[in-house]
Amino acid sequence: MKHIPFCYTEEEVKIMRLTVNLYYHGTNGSARKFAQEMESSGIADAIRNEPGNERYEYFIPLNDPETILLIDSWHDQKALDAHHRSPMMEQLAKLRDKYDLHMEAERYVSTEDNPDDKAYIRR
Repeated sequence: MKHIPFCYTEEEVKIMRLTVNLYYHGTNGSARKFAQEMESSGIADAIRNEPGNERYEYFIPLNDPETILLIDSWHDQKALDAHHRSPMMEQLAKLRDKYDLHMEAERYVSTEDNPDDKAYIRR
């Protein structure tokens, strides 16, 4: 197990979710075409159905139509590691190459429902 910062309790570590924001950058609409093919081919749905996947959604930033944002959340690192070894990754990599996309990644670890945040979130 990786080192967990001292600010987390043992209970918080048990309920952590791992989220990766992946920014796919392309040209001439290639990032959007990639996301559309991920959806139409069923690859995105297959990933959503993998054990431990909690979110797999594509978005288009308003200020950059040549970028697609993927928000990809997993129950824990083990689930993400299993996904990285899955056949879906090979298919995804082929599509990424087909559309000549370049990527940036941001990785977040979160705990569930921080009571301090509830005052700022309208449901």
